[in-house]
Amino acid sequence: MPKISLYNRDGEQVGEVDAQESLFGAPLKQGALYQTAVAQAANRRQGNASVKNRAEVRGGGSKPWPQKGTGRSRHGSTRSPIWVGGGSVFGPKPRDYSIKVPKKMRRAALKSALTEKFKAGKVFLVEDFGVGEPKTKLVAGLLDNLKVSGGALLVSAETDLNLIKSARNLPRVKTILARQLNVLDILTYNYLVLSKDAFAQVEEVFGG
Repeated sequence: MPKISLYNRDGEQVGEVDAQESLFGAPLKQGALYQTAVAQAANRRQGNASVKNRAEVRGGGSKPWPQKGTGRSRHGSTRSPIWVGGGSVFGPKPRDYSIKVPKKMRRAALKSALTEKFKAGKVFLVEDFGVGEPKTKLVAGLLDNLKVSGGALLVSAETDLNLIKSARNLPRVKTILARQLNVLDILTYNYLVLSKDAFAQVEEVFGG
């Protein structure tokens, strides 16, 4: 059974915690990892880009000049796509970019991501984040004590406004709830730092 070191705020190891084999000793499923990460990235796209076609552009109700006799080209509307200020042809319209991934594939991908992060020695377990007030230096100090650099995903069991406010000014640092843990965030951030309570919640929600 895998064991994860438990640290205090000073970066000192105070014990070890048994981890579920299914979460931190799972086989690598590269296909599931790739498809889940791509789907998550696609699902985050708003898809609200939009342009107006000739029917939606204001104006152009009257024919700009007579059909014949002027020596100029025949035009029926100043909102034609070939006119400056006219509508666009085949431009983007709001659409849904979401991709559905089977639940079993998502679970397999998450377990693979956690296992690979654990094998790389980039999973840290802390007794408590201990952020009693919203101060950036409290979280920065904790990460320094753990020797965490290059980005970190902080996982808490419950919403902690002091932790969120303290971490939001740090570059490449994100806070997330245990039940919201996902493949894309695990792959995006270099280190995974969980509180002891969050770790227990992750095993309860995603284990088995």
